[in-house]
Amino acid sequence: MNKLELKEKLQAAAISEDFYSLDGGLPNEAFCLDNVNGKWETYYSERGNKSKLKIFDSESAACDFFYTWITSSLKKMNLL
Repeated sequence: MNKLELKEKLQAAAISEDFYSLDGGLPNEAFCLDNVNGKWETYYSERGNKSKLKIFDSESAACDFFYTWITSSLKKMNLL
């Protein structure tokens, strides 16, 4: 899956854009995906810091992980 397909899956799952950023950055309390120097990062942005950072060599691996991570996390919090 690529970033565009990930966005479509997140929308189809009715996950609010308030919960994530697919353009990186440090939004307040959000799951993030970012491409940094040819590597793909997933992390949780909290208080201006990246927590639970994982780095992937491929967009596909990062997007697959991101989708599973955000959906399972939101389900555990009863937000999905």
